Amino acid sequence: MMSTIALVDDDKNILASVSIALQAEGFATRIYSDPEAAFKALSENPADLVVCDIKMPRMDGIELLRRLREKSRMPFIFLTSKIDELDEALGLAMGADDYIAKPFSQRLLIARIKAILRRAEMVQKDGQVDEEKSDPIVRGRLEMDPARHRVKWAGQDVTLTVTELLILETLANRPGVVKSRNQLMDVAYQDDIYVDDRTIDSHIKRLRRKFREVDPQFNAIDTLYGAGYRFSEE
Repeated sequence: MMSTIALVDDDKNILASVSIALQAEGFATRIYSDPEAAFKALSENPADLVVCDIKMPRMDGIELLRRLREKSRMPFIFLTSKIDELDEALGLAMGADDYIAKPFSQRLLIARIKAILRRAEMVQKDGQVDEEKSDPIVRGRLEMDPARHRVKWAGQDVTLTVTELLILETLANRPGVVKSRNQLMDVAYQDDIYVDDRTIDSHIKRLRRKFREVDPQFNAIDTLYGAGYRFSEE
């Protein structure tokens, strides 16, 4: 069945170009330049996933997410500028699934949409997870439930994007084994999406930062210079 993607942005050029790209990939799209109109429409007729700008007049993306979360768990991706880290963190804490920094590659956005929809398909309509695809991971103080997109460190919740979770899951599945940047890129960015090596380094930096917010002594992700990264089980 064709998935429907709702696009919310006050920039009509972005709405038009992204909508065309998504339709070429087989998605149906609904576009909204007014977040108030988007809230009303999505409340009555949810989409399979929402892509939303953060900075908009009248109602910003975080407020739209907050209101929608009172009604549904539609997957949600933020479009944000690189200076919006505080907004990004707040949005993720409120239940956004991922974010992409502007200016962005449409191919990258499509890859992230597909990854989130694949993960959403693992959850049954009644909210239960397919047990055959739901193997929790416990590595020392790390607890992961990838199918439910839940991560804890020492019993405290850690909010990750889909990309960060995929990278962490790959490392934690084989503790002690070094994963190269190329291997991590293959996991996090499928569908022949090209990203620079520094992109993976940035995700690792963010992962460490988020875990150190709950445990300043966190050091479970090692860097092996010239080789890659590994998860060290304590």
